[in-house]
Amino acid sequence: MATNHSTLVGTAGGTLLSIVPNIYSADVLKTVILAALGAVISFVISLVLKLLLKQYKK
Repeated sequence: MATNHSTLVGTAGGTLLSIVPNIYSADVLKTVILAALGAVISFVISLVLKLLLKQYKK
């Protein structure tokens, strides 16, 4: 069965274009800020745990 790429691309494009108007810029900004905050907190916790583990092994 041959795949018709224009139908696939058209379907994907239509789906994306129907989703885009429902995404608000404030939501995107909030998501970016929360993702960055989560990454920073995860990094800091990893450093603290590494330091504690190093001191515990001594």
